[in-house]
Amino acid sequence: MKSDAFRREIQYIQDERIRKAVPILAEALPDYFYHVAASSTGKYHPAFSLGEGGLLRHTKVAVHIAKSLLDDPSFGGKYTSREKDLMLLALLFHDGLKHGSTEEKYTRADHPLLASQFILDHQEDAGLTKEEAQFVSECIKSHMGPWNTDYLTGEEILPKPHTKYQNFVHMCDYLASRKYLDVVFKDNEIVE
Repeated sequence: MKSDAFRREIQYIQDERIRKAVPILAEALPDYFYHVAASSTGKYHPAFSLGEGGLLRHTKVAVHIAKSLLDDPSFGGKYTSREKDLMLLALLFHDGLKHGSTEEKYTRADHPLLASQFILDHQEDAGLTKEEAQFVSECIKSHMGPWNTDYLTGEEILPKPHTKYQNFVHMCDYLASRKYLDVVFKDNEIVE
């Protein structure tokens, strides 16, 4: 099962019903998600997220960063348990359609919109309420932060983060993409 790739990350989610959404959503992702690099050009992500499975490893690091911060009362104390679970869910699927609904050669500038809609489209199957799906969708939609323009036209196509939840998701994704980050993996699992 595709969701086996998220065995550890699923356990970070406290609410059983929200946790059960992960395998359902993971199975609905395109197969390429589990194999492509995080950066189609190699310019924008650290070494661990390049090559076969790089996008999966990038996602795992973003979720791991979030979990670490949310476990620290200085950061995590600002959020309810449900909000934490939903932000983790957003990070698990923020790049789920990075190369489109069917695999395209390069990263799509509008991939946050595609992934955001993916959550809304699968909300019922995943057992999420409309409010929960909307929360996750909004966090995904703005995860690119200030990098919200179309590569070709320069036109602004993505919303910037405005809420503390959107900013948190953007921050975790941003930190996971820093080239100076050196995370060690063994069999696509973070080595502690």
